[in-house]
Amino acid sequence: MDCRVLSVQSHVVRGYVGNKSASFPLQVLGFEVDTINSVQFSNHTGYEHWKGQVLTADELHVLYEGIKLNNVNQYDYVLTGYTRDDSFLDMVVDIVQELKRANPNLVYVCDPVLGDNGAMYVPENLLPIYRCKVVPAADIITPNQFEAELLTGRNISSEKDAVEVMNLLHSMGPDTVVITSSDLPSPLGDQYLVALGSQKRVTADGTMVTQQIRMDIPRVDAVFVGTGDLFAAMLLAWTHLHPDNLKMACEKTVSVLCHVIKRTITYAKGKIFFRKPNIAKFLLE
Repeated sequence: MDCRVLSVQSHVVRGYVGNKSASFPLQVLGFEVDTINSVQFSNHTGYEHWKGQVLTADELHVLYEGIKLNNVNQYDYVLTGYTRDDSFLDMVVDIVQELKRANPNLVYVCDPVLGDNGAMYVPENLLPIYRCKVVPAADIITPNQFEAELLTGRNISSEKDAVEVMNLLHSMGPDTVVITSSDLPSPLGDQYLVALGSQKRVTADGTMVTQQIRMDIPRVDAVFVGTGDLFAAMLLAWTHLHPDNLKMACEKTVSVLCHVIKRTITYAKGKIFFRKPNIAKFLLE
């Protein structure tokens, strides 16, 4: 496979989030991955303490200019995740648009990392940039329920609400929307979460068709970081291989996540420092 991805996400010295969570799995599946680190932190920000640097637009511009001057800025995908600086995020959109002009078939996969559980964990001034610039430039987005609500200004309290929110997100630009986790009740009981996806595409005869899927997801009694970053990366990979079948792409994405989490739990239980935290959300069909 000759397919190159520019991944613009966080980097941590210890742990696996952002580019450390997304790059290697993509490489295993045959993608060439170039990485730009939006931040360089000692560890993810869920720790009591964290230190590090946040890249600005000027620093991103220098890195990208180096790539461009060597004429190695040909990409098939751009993947973005955690960002903390508003100027950096603006510059990301400029780069995506430039790359799309060079390659109209480029696909931009955006994980709009804003927050979860009713709270933002990035600066609030990033939200209007996501709404007005990032989402309109994206082809695929993977918000959780809270992020989807922030982006559209609409609450989700039913499956009907979720479908309306996904349609609003479609109208903003992306052809594929996956709400990776929600608090909607599952008919299978309290031990399940609900995720939803929607994909709009034009058939060979010019007809617009929409595929919508729903997933009932078993809860796992553990907390993991980096699963959202892994999910977005794997959705990129599997939509590349199944561009017209969102259900298949999500099933394979979830399968990867399931196996990684199971192996992580098995490994962690063998360590004396393992702690049993709160319930985490991840996709499993």
